[in-house]
Amino acid sequence: MPKHKTHKGIAKRIRVTRNGKMLRGKAGRRHLLSHKSGKRKRQLRKKGQVSPGEEQRIRRALGQ
Repeated sequence: MPKHKTHKGIAKRIRVTRNGKMLRGKAGRRHLLSHKSGKRKRQLRKKGQVSPGEEQRIRRALGQ
């Protein structure tokens, strides 16, 4: 039986903490930032948590 390969695209975007939480970067921080407020840009810097619905699919892709 061959080993499962890690999905490298997901591995680069998701960080798994010691407690098993999955952290991701937030969307909307790449470009067109001049019209966005400072508060909004500051909040986008923080990491978001992966939604429970996506978590099982991502764990499988990461080989966990």
